[in-house]
Amino acid sequence: MYLFEVCANSVESSIAAQEGGAHRVELCAGISEGGTTPSYGEIITARRLLSIKLHVIIRPRGGDFCYNELEAEIMERDIRFAKEAGVDGVVFGCLTPEGNIDIPLTQRLMKASEGLSVTFHRAFDDCANPMQALEEIIELGCNRILTSGQKPVAEEGIPLIKELVAKAGDRIIILPGSGISESNIKKIEMETKAKEFHFSVREQIGNRSVTTARRVINTIQAVEK
Repeated sequence: MYLFEVCANSVESSIAAQEGGAHRVELCAGISEGGTTPSYGEIITARRLLSIKLHVIIRPRGGDFCYNELEAEIMERDIRFAKEAGVDGVVFGCLTPEGNIDIPLTQRLMKASEGLSVTFHRAFDDCANPMQALEEIIELGCNRILTSGQKPVAEEGIPLIKELVAKAGDRIIILPGSGISESNIKKIEMETKAKEFHFSVREQIGNRSVTTARRVINTIQAVEK
């Protein structure tokens, strides 16, 4: 049994992901910036229309993953709003300028996230020591790590993803993401032994980039065959 998470940049894309057979949606805005927190209206509407799991990215801006006190307060409040909206999980990642996990801030956000599933996102791919970071994230109580194996795309990061999956065991879920498609998801699954996959299957329709149910179905079927 595999679990498929689709990154969606709108309610429309979230619905398409659900229709295509996704098990979970990661809702975000600012795709060109690597994903930022969506509006409260977007979250509320997505929650109303989705029957599958809904996770929301908590990221106040693009750029690096080192946050000041003002940004930390914003993230805390966004988590509380998301919880009130009825989401199933939140997605965030916080680092120090040296490329280590920002443990105090992550602890603070984990406290705000109590009762929700938490994914430490691809800030992990900027960590100076991924194996040390893995242990710290497990200790902090996160449920999964989204990673491309510290490479631009997950297919290139297969060696590290495989090592992370093996070392993590059943202590935390390693969620490969970035560049996963119907053409390579089977290879990534076979070589890493990962059981959850994060992918973005958007197509350009007019001047919009939209997730399509057809591509979600194709990607899922590529693994399940």
